[in-house]
Amino acid sequence: MRNLLCILFCCCFFTTKGQNTIGLPEVINYSKQIYNAGSQNWEIRQGPNGLIYFGNNEGLLSFDGTFWKNYPLPNKTIVRSIEIAPDNKIYVGGQNEFGYFFPGKGGNLEYHSLVSLIPEKYRAFDDVWNVCYYKGSLFFRSNGMIFQLTNEKITVYPTKSEWRYITICNGKLFAEDREHGTLLFQDGNWVQVFRNSLLPYHALISSIISLDNDHLLITTIRNGFFLCDKEMNLTCMATPDISYLSAFNIYKAIKLNDGNIAIATSMGGCFILSPHGNIIQKLTLAEGLQNNNLRSIFQDKDKNLWLGLENGIDFVAYDNAIKHIYPGVLNMGSGYSAITYKNYIYLATSNGLYRFRMDDSRDISFDKNEIEKVLHSEGEAWNLSIVNGQLFMGHHTGAYTIDGDKAILFDNTIGFWTFQPLSQQSPADTMIAGNYLGLAFYKREGDRFLNKGIFLKFESARFVVIENDHTIWVAHPYKGIFRIHINADGSTTVKTILKNEGLPTLNNNYIFRIRNKIVLATQDGMFEYDKSNDRFVPSQFLNGKIKARNISYLKEDPDGNIWFVHGKQVSVLDISDDSSRVIDFPELNSRMVNGFENIYPIDKNNILIGSEKGFYHVDFEKYKQTKKTLDIQIREAATISGNDSLLFAGYGKPGIITLPYRRNSLRLEFSAIFYGQQANIEYSYYLKGFDNNWSAWSSKPEKDYTNLPPGDYEFKVKARTNLGNESAISSYSFVIDPPWYLSLAAKVIYFLLVVIGTYLLVQLQKRKFLAQQKKYEESQKHLTYLHQLENDKNEKEIVKLKNEKLETEIEHKNFELATSAMHLLQKKEMMDKLRDDLNGMLRNIDNEETVKKGKNLLKALGEDNKLDDSWNHFEMHFDKVHTDFIVKIKQKYPALTAGELKLCAYVRLNLSSKEIARLLNISVRGVETTRYRLRKKLGLAKEGNLFEFLLQEQFD
Repeated sequence: MRNLLCILFCCCFFTTKGQNTIGLPEVINYSKQIYNAGSQNWEIRQGPNGLIYFGNNEGLLSFDGTFWKNYPLPNKTIVRSIEIAPDNKIYVGGQNEFGYFFPGKGGNLEYHSLVSLIPEKYRAFDDVWNVCYYKGSLFFRSNGMIFQLTNEKITVYPTKSEWRYITICNGKLFAEDREHGTLLFQDGNWVQVFRNSLLPYHALISSIISLDNDHLLITTIRNGFFLCDKEMNLTCMATPDISYLSAFNIYKAIKLNDGNIAIATSMGGCFILSPHGNIIQKLTLAEGLQNNNLRSIFQDKDKNLWLGLENGIDFVAYDNAIKHIYPGVLNMGSGYSAITYKNYIYLATSNGLYRFRMDDSRDISFDKNEIEKVLHSEGEAWNLSIVNGQLFMGHHTGAYTIDGDKAILFDNTIGFWTFQPLSQQSPADTMIAGNYLGLAFYKREGDRFLNKGIFLKFESARFVVIENDHTIWVAHPYKGIFRIHINADGSTTVKTILKNEGLPTLNNNYIFRIRNKIVLATQDGMFEYDKSNDRFVPSQFLNGKIKARNISYLKEDPDGNIWFVHGKQVSVLDISDDSSRVIDFPELNSRMVNGFENIYPIDKNNILIGSEKGFYHVDFEKYKQTKKTLDIQIREAATISGNDSLLFAGYGKPGIITLPYRRNSLRLEFSAIFYGQQANIEYSYYLKGFDNNWSAWSSKPEKDYTNLPPGDYEFKVKARTNLGNESAISSYSFVIDPPWYLSLAAKVIYFLLVVIGTYLLVQLQKRKFLAQQKKYEESQKHLTYLHQLENDKNEKEIVKLKNEKLETEIEHKNFELATSAMHLLQKKEMMDKLRDDLNGMLRNIDNEETVKKGKNLLKALGEDNKLDDSWNHFEMHFDKVHTDFIVKIKQKYPALTAGELKLCAYVRLNLSSKEIARLLNISVRGVETTRYRLRKKLGLAKEGNLFEFLLQEQFD
């Protein structure tokens, strides 16, 4: 709230005296939080390397356009004064201290105090407010003494009153003593200079500057301006503006390159005066300064102004081709449209419509006419158009005509975007107005257009292009392209253009008339309407010249140049030269109102561009001719392996430094000295010995290299502006030693180790060979012995194999015998059964002959049965096959009967109960009964398997 009241006060106060210029230079604010030093800045100088130095409350502050650095004095006092001598030493004055800064080892500014050269009795002094270089000597002014340094010897000029000022002007050294007035240094003495003194006794001189070869201008803090001629006669320089300025405490004045005078005040900001004492321009809190209390002012070699403030630093692009125009209170209105009409420039903003009268200036930004509000225009004024010599304003509340400083509503149906004559004839009979809902048609009656109620409602029509008397194009960024055809009977037909008619997409399309063609700007490039094929085709000319995409605005100026907006950037296709080129304006990046971009070219010196706050004025011709020399410098080199270590601090000429391998990662910072236009700078770099080529252009002012291999390197960097101005190459060389294991000493050690190792290896091989030879002889003897043993073993193995073969054959035969015995046993049982059956048959036969033959047959059967072996024979062969199974089971279970033993043998053979029953001459049930008794004797559980039990290992 307090800042707002201050701004309102300044706005009201300064309107009472001196109208400011229409265009204001761009102001960049640097607060103490940005430069990270003290608040007050007392003196400003520029070194031969282009760097700007500030005398700051916390030391000597330097700025290269990118990086700020602060160098405090040893006693941590305020740096009140600065002077850079021809030997490039930066002399400074502080509190009870003065000396100089000069690059030391590693390019760091090192301070060297000169207090020790002062005679002992004069070493107690207060602040040194001024430092001047004059004819090989340095003069340091404190309130009580002036110190002259010549060839490392200091001469002291004390005063009984007060030294209040010292300066150099026109090759002369002036000083002001409170008691004796203004003095001139001549042949080692201070003599009074003015023949007559109009200066009041209490007047404090703030500056003495040269107006021309014949006159000096003397400014005082509160007592006005005075002129001094060649004879050193004083006259008072009195103008209403000078009287007005004196109330603000004139702290300092400097002469600018253009001959004007810049005044720094401690209460009213900065003023630019003509040599005749008239205010040309003022820069205050209302115009963008951080505050109105100036402590110092300086103009650099590029004509920029630097203001040291009570709290902060301000940069003023005084000679820049781009200025800011702020219509409206508090500069809060966004700029939407601009137009020239009847020697006035009208500016449509979000706060309403404003205008100012044009002078005959080549550059209208220097006009000093008042910007006035157009009555009844409050609110969003979207567009300004001239139809039939009449100015129309498209407004949120409706359509207006403009009559001087008044806006007159003539259609309040809806908000309006644009107005265009339907035909090229003059005067046009029909006017088309694009509004929030579509198109309105107005008919001319006399010198006015009247709404006849003809309204075409379809979509918001902000982008409207008239192709001819019966064809209108409308673009909606999110709903597509529409073509309106006006039929012979006055009716209209609306057609939506589809993707198959040449549109890359239905979104983000904007339509314009460029080079007398219907041009569609899209996110994929630009397209022209091909009437013969009734479709849009890629524009060969525009796409060939303009490589940018996402273009949302196109405007052709009177010289045929094509201005365009892509993304948030402003550029122009300049075809004024033989070879066309695209020029970017980085200063305007992200400054426009997105979606409401507007560029109004008046002529080559006056281009108005709408922005988020007012308008920007571009002197395009001056902008193109800006060919400032770029000076790029290596500002810092540091290793980033482990703990950061500074190698080069940016001052002086860097030497070649050798780094150990463990510090093989570096960060290099660089900056082009181009104050206020860092957005225009791009850098390209190349590390010789590592990179294969120059890098792509980038705005980043630093580069990191990590894990560089051993070798010699040279880092090269160059800069360029958006206009193509390229700097010379700046370089920094360094060497990275190989790691210890690749050093020369290590290689010598490696060589000696290889020689010694080779010798030891040869000796070892000899010993090894002798040992192997001896071992071989012993092994041969051992092999002979083993061979003999092997032969003996083989003979034994042969005998063993023969024995095993015999045993196998015996077992096989035994198996065959056992099988045969089994068959014989079965045969015997069969014979017994056959004999029993035959006996039974014979008992029932009465025929004796038959009975006789039967008995003979029984006899023969009995004899045959006697021939079969007995069970004992079977048992013997069975045990051979089954490894004494019956013997073992008898031993383990002696209670088993012969029948049960037979059952065990038959079960071991895995015979079925039926087969066993036939062999035992019992029934199957008898076999089961026998099995049951056998299981009990064997102690076999009910669920146990008898066959598996008899196959157990104990019976094998």
